[in-house]
Amino acid sequence: MAYYSIFPEKDATIYSHPDRINMNTGRDEILELVEEKSPTGEIYYTSRIMMKFANLDIKDVIENKLSGIAKEVTPNNLKICLNLYSTEHKQLANSHVIEVFPLYIDFAEGTQRYESNPPFIATGSFQEANGVTWVHRTELTSSAWITSGFAPGTTGSYTLQAGGGNWYTGSNFRGEDNFFENDVLDTDIDVTSIIQKFSSSYYTGATYPDAIINNGFIIKKPRETEEDGFSYGGLSYFSNNTHTIYPPKLTFKWDDSTYTTGSGATALISGDIFLSLYNNKTEFQRKSKQRFRLTTRKRYPDRTFVTSSNYLNTQYLPKTSYYSVRDAETDEVIIPFDTEYTKLSANSDGMYFDLWMEGFQPERYYKLMFRVDNNDGINIYDEDYFFKIVR
Repeated sequence: MAYYSIFPEKDATIYSHPDRINMNTGRDEILELVEEKSPTGEIYYTSRIMMKFANLDIKDVIENKLSGIAKEVTPNNLKICLNLYSTEHKQLANSHVIEVFPLYIDFAEGTQRYESNPPFIATGSFQEANGVTWVHRTELTSSAWITSGFAPGTTGSYTLQAGGGNWYTGSNFRGEDNFFENDVLDTDIDVTSIIQKFSSSYYTGATYPDAIINNGFIIKKPRETEEDGFSYGGLSYFSNNTHTIYPPKLTFKWDDSTYTTGSGATALISGDIFLSLYNNKTEFQRKSKQRFRLTTRKRYPDRTFVTSSNYLNTQYLPKTSYYSVRDAETDEVIIPFDTEYTKLSANSDGMYFDLWMEGFQPERYYKLMFRVDNNDGINIYDEDYFFKIVR
């Protein structure tokens, strides 16, 4: 397939507000980027998100899923994006910028929730948080985030509260998404260059600045936004602990399509097309890779004088044909019609595409849809083709 997703092994929100600097949220269902008022209402304290995808999951995609792509993950047609799915945002400003950087030091997720944390002690002593907080990386009091004397190419910027993470800086260590009023606030942040840095560490043994160890990501607002003394509202996203279909994911996109038709093939570039999924199963094992084949022909064949059936000749959709996958219950788009990465393939047997089932959440039903761009325009085919992923 040309889309493959993996899910975080850990994530948490850390807060710089004085009441929450020692609070762990490793088991919360929600991740937040907020500016919270001080008790006097004159200062706004920011929050940041920590997230990590497992090394083994990333390596598995590179080594076993990216067909024909080198382990260094350097092909021009590969794109890797960080996807967060929005929930109940509050009092939002007209525009937002979200940044992503690779963490310089690893963190512990912890097992606490926002509501279950003890109140802040005025002396600022370390609480019983058993995971990452604004002040500490883990439950150990010796694990404070670096606040001065940063290693070359790293930082840990803050204004009001010391801490908040340590991360690499620079253009090849940064991803960004911009949102404006009325935009969908789900993220699709390009982190290809960061994953390439991780991969170079795995496979070439290189070190900074050519490679870095995967300690995860920090997701935050720009420094000028965090420190300007204003509130831009609260951006809220589902965490890996959500009980919905919207956990964060790291999505690998690449073009694995080929288009080689048999001799004398007919391309269906116009007219009413009949499209059906050949030999579709209703259930697939999560660890499997499946090839879906399409039967295509004109719904009303041209009248000709021949001695054999028109239906015996293989007919093809044009190269500008694509597939999409949706959640069957919610109609949420899991894989969109992507004109670069979800092209249908063709060989002597007809049209087809491949899906790795492990890139989907199990025990759910999914629906396949198709798009054909031809001389008649853009045509969408929704024939109610469903399948289920089982463990």
